[in-house]
Amino acid sequence: MKFFLIRHGETTGDVEDRYGGDYDDLLTLKGKRQSKELATKLRVKDIELIFHSPKSRAMQTAKILSGELHAQMKSVLDIRERNYYAQLSGMTKSEAQEKYPELVAELKREKIRPNIPDAEDYDSFKKRVLHAIDHIAENTDSTVAIVCHGGPISCFLREVIGKESKKIEDCAFLEVQYREGIYSLKTVDGVEFE
Repeated sequence: MKFFLIRHGETTGDVEDRYGGDYDDLLTLKGKRQSKELATKLRVKDIELIFHSPKSRAMQTAKILSGELHAQMKSVLDIRERNYYAQLSGMTKSEAQEKYPELVAELKREKIRPNIPDAEDYDSFKKRVLHAIDHIAENTDSTVAIVCHGGPISCFLREVIGKESKKIEDCAFLEVQYREGIYSLKTVDGVEFE
């Protein structure tokens, strides 16, 4: 089977320079346009089903794709973004710097496994995301899309493909082939590697 692993479009949190993660923000007008442009790119890919994170930004992106591609949608809890920032989630970065300078310093020091109280640890995040993607791949015969977030996409690239992403743009996607337990990266759009 083949699937497209997709990041949502631009969000209000991006524009307002907020810590995202578990924060449930919405697409901006630009994010909605990006999603429509993505649908145009994917129109000839025969996507039959769109799995999506329950976060509003991913759901909105999936809904736009669904309307353009005439594909059904299905929410999957475990492909949601990591609760990476804990109490910083939703705060503007300047506000967080003022209130929690030690946590902001920790985020700058340690990118993948920061020591932030009440944040979701990387190993738990990795386990749930990869299990969810495996479940979709093993139980689907058709071509599907998985609309999620930068964190799950980075995790998949790092842990399964063996590549470290430097930047994942809004509405970036990976085209992945799955056969007999093996994932192969076919095409990449909007992802910069280290």
